[in-house]
Amino acid sequence: MSPSDRPTVRLRREIVALPAYKQGKPADASAFKLSSNENPFDPLPGVIAAVAAETAYNRYPDASALALRERLAAKYRVDVDRVHVGSGSVALLAQLILAAAGPGDEVLYSWRSFEAYPSLVTVAGATSVRVPNRADHGHDLPEMAAAISDQTRVVIICSPNNPTSTIVTTDEFDAFMAVVPTDLLVILDEAYIEFVTEADAVSGPSLLARYPNLVVLRTFSKAYGLAGLRVGYALGPVEILNAARSTAIPLSVTAQAAVAAIASLDAEKELLERVRVIAARRDAAWQALTGQGWNIPQPQGNFLWLPTGAETATVAEALGEAGLVVRPFVPEGIRISIGEEQAVATLLLISADLVDALPAGHPARKIG
Repeated sequence: MSPSDRPTVRLRREIVALPAYKQGKPADASAFKLSSNENPFDPLPGVIAAVAAETAYNRYPDASALALRERLAAKYRVDVDRVHVGSGSVALLAQLILAAAGPGDEVLYSWRSFEAYPSLVTVAGATSVRVPNRADHGHDLPEMAAAISDQTRVVIICSPNNPTSTIVTTDEFDAFMAVVPTDLLVILDEAYIEFVTEADAVSGPSLLARYPNLVVLRTFSKAYGLAGLRVGYALGPVEILNAARSTAIPLSVTAQAAVAAIASLDAEKELLERVRVIAARRDAAWQALTGQGWNIPQPQGNFLWLPTGAETATVAEALGEAGLVVRPFVPEGIRISIGEEQAVATLLLISADLVDALPAGHPARKIG
């Protein structure tokens, strides 16, 4: 930080030192934007019409998004008070961390995982405890359980994990919850759950009755294609969600976002057919990449993970020159969203040369 960047008033030092969230790099008209895990399909016409009809811009929205909560409660067969709606699942995550953790407390999560986790913990004044991913880039739940201390207040599990696209299985999750203190808040972040095709993947809503310390996060941003409207939801015990509501910024979910989410639920069958198209495109891309010699985890989100390590910046630059704007996490790897069909075709045209250019013995290359 240069002298001119230093604040002239007294602020929290850890916040001043905290880097702001870095959004995926934008793409110009000639490139494919594969850096933000966005849905490449536009919202359905009925969704657009519902938003256009919600024209009371001079009026505040319903602060609790009751109509949307009622629809979600019916979908998951829970009481409406066990549903909390926020401006994206990340906003709900922030509320839950603020409700449970503060100075002197710890928040535990796998790493690498969603890049907002460390920032949200720091803003709450708590301390992050990061447990390294396994060699296959999935969560190491036994090690996470071993890392729980008397100071741990929140554990975050991300499945499918962003950015590695790996899942936690139901058996793994149940084994973890069997040893977790029952007064410890466990957040299951399922922002990409609709893209999962593995039958043994954990699914949070069915487990809520079994675990009274569990909250499940989901979103309309990804599978439902409403990233620009910012609406997500939490399912969990009333007393935990009430605490999260107490930390929320009032009126943060717009009326337009709420009606778009309801219209998307009305069109869920058609929207999920698009999800199946994206998942099939993802699986075909993974098969082709592994056939070229890439050693990458089998993806279950709407994105792929290339563990390019020290070569991350070089590979990302080569992809950018080919018209693919991706998300590099230097020096670990590259996340590539599954976008348009032509974007995947472009990726596969150059990916064989990229893997061949990696040094011998590189972890992103298959042995032999």
